[in-house]
Amino acid sequence: MIEWSAIVLTLQLAAVTTVILLVIGTPLAWWLATTRSSAKIWVEATTALPLVLPPTVLGFYLLIALSPDSPIGAFWLATTGDTLTFNFSGLVVASILYSLPFMVQPLQNAFESLGVETREAAASLGAGYWDTFFSVIVPQAQRGFITAVVLTFAHTLGEFGVVLMVGGNIPERTRVVSIAIYEHVETLNYAQAHSLAALLLIFSFVVLMFVYTTNRKFAVRIV
Repeated sequence: MIEWSAIVLTLQLAAVTTVILLVIGTPLAWWLATTRSSAKIWVEATTALPLVLPPTVLGFYLLIALSPDSPIGAFWLATTGDTLTFNFSGLVVASILYSLPFMVQPLQNAFESLGVETREAAASLGAGYWDTFFSVIVPQAQRGFITAVVLTFAHTLGEFGVVLMVGGNIPERTRVVSIAIYEHVETLNYAQAHSLAALLLIFSFVVLMFVYTTNRKFAVRIV
């Protein structure tokens, strides 16, 4: 029997994380693509850190940073009456940090590929800063936006170490698909583990096919 509660919770987590990262990641990627600040290398390294940092390490420090004993956790508890750790809200925070490079890097690459000439041409025609960004830059960076959104969503679906450390395994609250698979394997319930793992495998393959197909179509249009 398919564990629908875990699937629904995982989809909710991926959707919320992707939307928030799209809002946060777009200006960050734009800044990284256009700035000449000496701080750029530090911001780039920090943004890319989850790519090389073991998930359990990031999850451990997030567990400490979001606990009720920390300033952030204490403020959240006083404001909402609930904790960030072992809660869906904590999973969102952890997922945002862990999936950040999957949103920022494709967008940064897309913005950098446009070059400064695009902005200069729009400015010469009288377009303002924000008009240039939303009317010229965003449409031309559509390929990067599609790749960033799809990869961020798919990556969040497969998170394990970070969400386990921050959220634990609470049914209908923090029990996502990856954690459910792990528990089924531990209890030798391979049938259940297989049904969930097969869904993630198929979805991941479809996501990659979509990204590669989309990129090829855009490449053909450019040529």
